[in-house]
Amino acid sequence: MSHSRLGMVLVVSMAVIVAGGLGVPFLWTLTTPGERAAVSSASGAETALKDIPSDALAIADKLSELYRAAAGRVSPAVVAVSTSATVTEQISPFGDLPDDMLRKFFGQEMPGFGPQSPPQKFERRGLGSGVIVDAEGYILTNNHVVKDAQDIKVHLQDGRDFKAKVNSTDPMTDVAVIKIEATHLPTAELGDSDKMQPGDLVIAIGAPFGLEWTVTAGIVSATSRHGVGVADYESFIQTDAAINPGNSGGPLINTRGQVIGLNTAIASQSGGYQGVGFAVPSNLARQVMEQLRKTGEVVRGWLGVSIQKLTPELAESMKLKATAGVLVSQALEGGPAEKAGLKTGDVIVEFGGKPVKSPDELQTAVAWTAPGTKVDVVVMRDGKRVDLKVTVEKRAAGVEMAAAPGAPSALKDLGIQVSGITPDAIQKYGYKPGQGVLITKVDPGGLGDMAGLKAGMLILKVGDQAVKSVAELETAMGKVDLAKGVPLLVRSGQNQIFVLLKKQ
Repeated sequence: MSHSRLGMVLVVSMAVIVAGGLGVPFLWTLTTPGERAAVSSASGAETALKDIPSDALAIADKLSELYRAAAGRVSPAVVAVSTSATVTEQISPFGDLPDDMLRKFFGQEMPGFGPQSPPQKFERRGLGSGVIVDAEGYILTNNHVVKDAQDIKVHLQDGRDFKAKVNSTDPMTDVAVIKIEATHLPTAELGDSDKMQPGDLVIAIGAPFGLEWTVTAGIVSATSRHGVGVADYESFIQTDAAINPGNSGGPLINTRGQVIGLNTAIASQSGGYQGVGFAVPSNLARQVMEQLRKTGEVVRGWLGVSIQKLTPELAESMKLKATAGVLVSQALEGGPAEKAGLKTGDVIVEFGGKPVKSPDELQTAVAWTAPGTKVDVVVMRDGKRVDLKVTVEKRAAGVEMAAAPGAPSALKDLGIQVSGITPDAIQKYGYKPGQGVLITKVDPGGLGDMAGLKAGMLILKVGDQAVKSVAELETAMGKVDLAKGVPLLVRSGQNQIFVLLKKQ
């Protein structure tokens, strides 16, 4: 190349460099703020990533390895459970729309509507999960996964399919054991759920929406969750690990790859994941499973009391000095509590040396106390501490739950009609003549309705005064100030509960 041509190249090159130096800033000003932010963000992210110390990145890698190892350890023992049952039902062409709405628009005699529709047979299918806990084919899952199923199929991670049979179930804890005919199966280890604390890392594995061996991660959000409404006996582990329909019965595991819970339910307004899931603790599931496999039933303790939450309003209206504990609304005649000296109106504050703050806590503690065990019970009575010893008995099948339904609330008008105990009430509810005053009607929106009073209930006491006739009830009510509130002791069937009548 000649000197003249080389000079030309240098001049052009310099011009391009100068133009670029001036043009790039100019073009930069023509871009939108969002475009500039995107470029800066990408550049900043790359720079930030480079600025992270290598040891921090190594820790992140180790955490990923930890999750991977824990999930890998348990996944072979996780199974997908599919169920089916043939049912006969009347099917409306309008799906789940309420009958009263359909009658409003189409009338009572619409062809093919409601009871006039011929029953039809169809197959109801369900999906869930489970975890193998015994190499001989025993699988833990939820009772609601296999309830009423006529055919149960289990799909293993290695691709094999087996027909399963229900070995035993415990609806009160929503735990079930199913069995497949196989040996030398991979198993999962049950860990100690009592060691789990809020903030601990956990992993859920299952088949949400039929997507088998899905792994999600989160933390323990809370422990000992009661009152969820899924089972009679509840002490759930709450987690934010994603749980969806199909996860039920699958394992919730810790970072050591140990099962610390059975995923059971979600709190959701949409039916899908919203960050609140619940799992049966592994210690509870283990205890239930061991009893089911040995005897085919779960033996629970029984105290023989109806109990309810002690609210500040009830405590004030009943002049109770206790501010925490569980209110005894009934000590069943001949039951272990009545034999030990517990009385209606006592507030149980300790059971077996441990404080109790809610009916659910006491109910769970009693249930898992072996029948025949003598337990120290502390109650508050007339402002004084009373120490008692109660011998827990076996809870018989069919015995009603001890916890009384519902909590009293702020109320307005009384709005009830009453009478003496009728022959029909004696036959229907087992009431005795002179036992109390029968509620025959409750006006919608009235004070009684808002308090939870219902026709068929029996009013036993107004405050501390027993009432056995309508006249006694009217006299007792005439002495109370509803603005301050008065507790009523009422009976429904065989259960008793305090309700608070109070005008606002």
